[in-house]
Amino acid sequence: MSHTPHELHEEFPEHAEKLSQLKTSNAHFAKLAEEYHEINRAVHRAETDVEPTDDAHMVEMRKKRAALKDEIYRMLAAA
Repeated sequence: MSHTPHELHEEFPEHAEKLSQLKTSNAHFAKLAEEYHEINRAVHRAETDVEPTDDAHMVEMRKKRAALKDEIYRMLAAA
């Protein structure tokens, strides 16, 4: 299990410029990116025991993060 934050600019370095552009020009994308950032930070805090949680909650947070990442990637690829 990795305790490394999964920031969007690190996940999609080849789309760094598109990430910035879409965050400012597309309200839906900006909302998804913010949701991703929030859930990603929550997962990282749980993984590092800053805010421990049970396994079921951790699985749900990771699934939500993955779903948001997939949707963000689809939007980046289409842009």
